[in-house]
Amino acid sequence: MFRCHVCGSKEADDGWMNEVFHIEGKPVLVEDIPASVCRRCGEATFSRETTERIRAMVHGDAQPLRSVAMDVFEYA
Repeated sequence: MFRCHVCGSKEADDGWMNEVFHIEGKPVLVEDIPASVCRRCGEATFSRETTERIRAMVHGDAQPLRSVAMDVFEYA
């Protein structure tokens, strides 16, 4: 059963999200992750099974679809 860890709502919709993970100091973007999106605050979370699949993907033999450059800013 869904329960938002941000606002406590019990209502969510199925959706998709993109997330940047930092693997050995390197940012890695994973796109189109299936997620539960809170109807009240919009917080997106994904399941343990999805977490495990992402872990296997980024630490295993999977090859990235493409590489992207990104701008980096320091908040000082």
